[in-house]
Amino acid sequence: MPAAGAGRRLGGGGKALVRLDGRAMLAHAVEAMEANRCTTAVVVVSHPDTLDATAKLLADEGLAKVTALVAGGPTRQASVAAGLRALPPEPGYVVVHDAARPLVAPGTIDRMLELLLEAGLAGVVPGVPVIDTIRRVDAAQRSTGIVDREQLRSMQTPQLFVREVLEAAYRLALRDGVEAADEAALLELAGHPVQVVPGDPENLKVTTPLDLAIAETLLARRRVSGGGVRGIS
Repeated sequence: MPAAGAGRRLGGGGKALVRLDGRAMLAHAVEAMEANRCTTAVVVVSHPDTLDATAKLLADEGLAKVTALVAGGPTRQASVAAGLRALPPEPGYVVVHDAARPLVAPGTIDRMLELLLEAGLAGVVPGVPVIDTIRRVDAAQRSTGIVDREQLRSMQTPQLFVREVLEAAYRLALRDGVEAADEAALLELAGHPVQVVPGDPENLKVTTPLDLAIAETLLARRRVSGGGVRGIS
């Protein structure tokens, strides 16, 4: 779980430690990962400057499946690579989930793993349809036409992969000096197809104060409705 973002747009001090409904975002995200039958270990990758604070948070929260806390690198890709190196040897599958997405539905990874095994895939990633009209523009910001949004998906985490395939893709990227936006892109660059499955519109990424306010509202609504959440199906 990469949790090394500085969170400058949320006031700094580490994005994963920003409070959401009285708890750090990281606590919400790890708890959701632990709420899957198939999850056996969670590795948290923290910003080096917040390593001690993150360690205290994890200890105070008593999150049972956290097996390691490591310092992240200068990029997201480097941070995920550090997390992969800290995984215990047993798991044959690995999920990468951003701590900045604290509202993922419990049980999501169980359902994703069922899909991956049934189809014999190397990777399964969630995406939601793009609802805005998307236009291309040139260097002068003149419109050059509309992009067909039916072919577009906004990607989310958690992203699930066969572990040996993901680790091989990371080694290849390191060898070639490649930086990609996410793990799915690394698999594709290594020649492995990735299946996009329906994501959850409520699994938003908290980046700005507005995102945080929306997340607070969603959590409050879930409490009123008895905690029901939507997930991958």
